[in-house]
Amino acid sequence: MQNNSDFSDALMTRISAKRDDLIALTQDLVRIPTLNPPGENYREICEYLKDRLEARGFAVELVRAYEAPGDCEKYPRWNMIARLEGPRSGECVHFNSHTDVVEVGHGWTTDPFGAELKDGKIYGRGTCDMKGGLAASIIAVEAFLEICPNFAGAVEISGTADEETGGFGGVAYLAQKGYFAPERVQHVIIPEPLQKDRICLGHRGVYWAEIETHGEIAHGSMPFLGNCAVRHMGAVLTEMEDTLYPALAQKHTAMPVVPERARQSTMNINSFHGGQAEPEAGFTGLPSPCVPDSCRMVVDRRFLIEENYEDVKQEIKDVLEVVKSRRDGFSYDIRDMMRVLPSMTDKDAPVVGSVARAISEVLGKEPEYVVSPGTYDQKHIDRIGKLKNCIAYGPGLLELAHKPDEYIGVDDMIDAAQVMAKCLMELLKPE
Repeated sequence: MQNNSDFSDALMTRISAKRDDLIALTQDLVRIPTLNPPGENYREICEYLKDRLEARGFAVELVRAYEAPGDCEKYPRWNMIARLEGPRSGECVHFNSHTDVVEVGHGWTTDPFGAELKDGKIYGRGTCDMKGGLAASIIAVEAFLEICPNFAGAVEISGTADEETGGFGGVAYLAQKGYFAPERVQHVIIPEPLQKDRICLGHRGVYWAEIETHGEIAHGSMPFLGNCAVRHMGAVLTEMEDTLYPALAQKHTAMPVVPERARQSTMNINSFHGGQAEPEAGFTGLPSPCVPDSCRMVVDRRFLIEENYEDVKQEIKDVLEVVKSRRDGFSYDIRDMMRVLPSMTDKDAPVVGSVARAISEVLGKEPEYVVSPGTYDQKHIDRIGKLKNCIAYGPGLLELAHKPDEYIGVDDMIDAAQVMAKCLMELLKPE
């Protein structure tokens, strides 16, 4: 009869032996360009995962998030959920990864979807955030099933849509349908790239709003006959720079947010557009001379667990009211786009302790406990699914996410897969 030490040694050896498989799997996933927006190739990547996991005995569902934001016939929001029941009853461990990636952007020196392997790193959009984490979790689960088939409970793997645009067509939809109900799933690990020696307990909050200033159109040679909405928005930006940004810099949190500078409240101007719409592709003419009667700006405000959401909204409205009191003809609208409250799992939660012990055994060091500066799909598992026993743990460097020449280290994926597999051993109690 084997003891746990025998199982553990065999499991670590098996994962190391799967290095080439891990590389190939990651490359295959990266070479499916699941750009979001608009949400390309979701069905293709779900079918790829379905074929692989069904061949290993999983029951697989493909779930489309009908009527979710962005879902349409051209860009349907597809999700994949795979489940394998053990021979004995017990709890369920779920690995959730999003399959979408952000736009490529400029500055690449490698093919963003070539998944080139160079010096122990795989390059490409989504390698770090987070197809490398998805691949590591699959390898961890497959190795665990090969070495420890007689386990108690169930293991699930999901590949979900739209995390980069809020997750409403992915984890939020599945949570609403009961896939993350506590009676169905007890432990959730999200392999986001927070580094292999860190456990991410949660994230800051987010408030997105669109501000529109109004004006009056007129001939550009006689701007005094109109009312320039862009100048009005410029006054809004000036007031934000003079009062709101300094105030945000004074707000600090006790949450262990990384990097250090994200332990204060922040706000990003996400987009800014005034005047005439951009011309259609191929048009080379000049714009017409008009005073812009509308200017729109999207703000991305990240707030702390110590802050009240209503106060966060009011701070922005206060800026607009101050500008209104100083400028003739100033009017505005503000539209709420997205709200996510901060989330943080307790350090004594079962999945936290299990991953911490696995990190100590595999890496020979104690984990660092952190909080993400940006939100991820834990928000939906927590708020909609009512499942608190959820963390992010995965390979990759957070600062590489969304950057040119994004990459994932193969050794980091191997280490993270071994941590995940150790966690499975503890939670699913193989015999």
